[in-house]
Amino acid sequence: MKDYLIDTHTHIDMMIDDKTTLQDIIREMNELGVKKAVIPSVEIDTQDKVIELANSDENIFGMVGLFPSEAKTYTPEFEARMEEYAKNNKKIVAVGEIGLDYYWDKSFVDLQKEVFIKQIKMAKRLKLPIAVHDREAHKDCFDILKENKAERVLFHCFSGSVEFMKECVKQGWYIALGGVVTFKNAVKMKDVAREIPLDRLVLETDSPYLTPVPFRGKPNKPAYVRYVAEEIAKIREIPSEELIDITTTNAERFFEI
Repeated sequence: MKDYLIDTHTHIDMMIDDKTTLQDIIREMNELGVKKAVIPSVEIDTQDKVIELANSDENIFGMVGLFPSEAKTYTPEFEARMEEYAKNNKKIVAVGEIGLDYYWDKSFVDLQKEVFIKQIKMAKRLKLPIAVHDREAHKDCFDILKENKAERVLFHCFSGSVEFMKECVKQGWYIALGGVVTFKNAVKMKDVAREIPLDRLVLETDSPYLTPVPFRGKPNKPAYVRYVAEEIAKIREIPSEELIDITTTNAERFFEI
């Protein structure tokens, strides 16, 4: 039985400053039984930092990818650079976070879709899984993934209904739940946590965002994935040790780490 947790989505690169080092973050992770973490890429300017962090510790892993809101910065040169990074570095374990975001700006939806499809195709060439950012774009994300025959797919920070979750699971895709599931009024996410087949569930923080109870209102940390696990175990009425074992096994299988 695996007795440690994995944070499958944490922006550690945004958390390091003059007061906080990677070693500080890892120490706090270890204190709460969190052994591994995966850092997504979101923009061109910070991708090198993500890769540097992944290379600096055996239990930190990285992704290459461009966030949908950054679609206007996507170039063939950047795609080639991402592909080269992934081919030559075993610490790059996925393409992400990529997808569609209709919450902030819907003025360039077609470009978001175009860049999303390009990165799906890149992931297929690299034989890497995909971490999907889907905000208020459930149908379009689903349709694009299916039309492009994406196989190893993880919906990061899942925000859909139980019905949408079931459609994703039918495709063999994975669902990541984070701190939102601990919020008192997050009825929909608690329902998803209750209904999802456990063999398709992984855990995340999306730190420094979406801090779980009891630390809501403060910056999130990878260590706090422990509280996500405990809340979902409570919702499912199973021992937290069982939930941790299953979700850690799922994460290691998905990312091949």
